[in-house]
Amino acid sequence: MKSPQATNSSVLNNPVESAPVEVAVGVLLRGDGAVLLARRPPSKVYAGYWEFPGGKVEPGETVRAALDRELAEELGIRVETAYRWITQVFTYPHATVRLNFFRVISWQDEVHAIEHDGMSWEQPDRVGVAPLLPANHPVLRGLALPAEYAITQCTDLGIDAQIARLRERIEGGLRLVQVREPRMAEAPREAFLARVLEVARPSGVRILVNADIGLAQRMGADGVHLTSRQLGTLHSRPDLPWVGASCHDRAELRAAEKLGADFAVLGSVLPTQTHPGVAPLGWERFESIVQEAAIPVYSLGGMRPGDLQTAWSRGGHGIAMQRASWDR
Repeated sequence: MKSPQATNSSVLNNPVESAPVEVAVGVLLRGDGAVLLARRPPSKVYAGYWEFPGGKVEPGETVRAALDRELAEELGIRVETAYRWITQVFTYPHATVRLNFFRVISWQDEVHAIEHDGMSWEQPDRVGVAPLLPANHPVLRGLALPAEYAITQCTDLGIDAQIARLRERIEGGLRLVQVREPRMAEAPREAFLARVLEVARPSGVRILVNADIGLAQRMGADGVHLTSRQLGTLHSRPDLPWVGASCHDRAELRAAEKLGADFAVLGSVLPTQTHPGVAPLGWERFESIVQEAAIPVYSLGGMRPGDLQTAWSRGGHGIAMQRASWDR
């Protein structure tokens, strides 16, 4: 990725005077979940650091066209399928740079290190090469999130049935679950969470607790999923490994980013049984809101497994589901 040397790798929360320099970045994803990292050559600033390939958008060029050109120049490939993902803004000595990350799913020709002096396929949650450019750490964290975010439905299914379906889904590869049972009293909810954690921990499944930060901390859950109301009242990120957030519009998504949430869900995208009188966002509005999101965003509301490709094509990280996660 061609860019000046960074002096501050923090995401900007305030607008800057000059227009950002647009940069297209490719996250090549292999079938086993590994991503391609490339090492900067001695002739470049940050020589020896590992990065995702990409480069500056030329005048009159779209971001997607720049991605295709840069990956052809740097890796010798022709991009077939790539999805807009997240956008990070950083300060550099000579400019403010907006990094437009694409998840590249398929390409033609073999990958070669044309402008880098090394390449490595790495799993996002256990990268073995170093040092990494500072900007890559939050990106790799986002890539560790799976495509499906399941939300429990214990009150409707019953505790034993929910636990049984959770076991089945974990055996099938489910890796991220939110325990959300607003109609359950505190003591039964805590007992239910204990059973969920017992089932999930051996397989490394991440369990987030809806809204109740104290319960998540006390029970040793992996994180908390904040409500949109909490986004307006909290002044610092909860002290937990993972933090998700529910958002309904652009302002709430910005609030989630500012708080330091790892990801968000946005909806409802499609009509739902639980909110029959609420007008859904629709896919166009969803895409408009997430277009420059700095964190991964799941589409929520009326989702089915078949909606995953649409969510990707609209800039979403994946799909969040309640009923459809367990109706299998």
